[in-house]
Amino acid sequence: MALLGAPGDFERTLGSLPEAATLTRVAARKSELSIWFVRSLRELERGMPKAAARAASGPLWIAWTKKAADPTSEVGEGDVRASGLAAGLVDYKICAIDATWSGLLFARRKTRA
Repeated sequence: MALLGAPGDFERTLGSLPEAATLTRVAARKSELSIWFVRSLRELERGMPKAAARAASGPLWIAWTKKAADPTSEVGEGDVRASGLAAGLVDYKICAIDATWSGLLFARRKTRA
């Protein structure tokens, strides 16, 4: 699993993982799962092409700061969803990661034969 832009203590938030699980903070070409933490609209816009390409190898969570945790945050659920859809992804789950972060889970949109 790739943690991209994750807070320094995020491994503690995850807790214990299955024995075979490995974590990296480097954008690997192939990961079974990635979580990308975005803090600004500019970061979301600039990083989406690479993030969408990464979704070809596995699901991609895009996380943003909840308004309750940071009222000055400029990124919201609508921004994340619109950016993902525009990049050819489809969202299919939402979650509260912790008291600070929310996330949408994306996958590559399937093409019809």
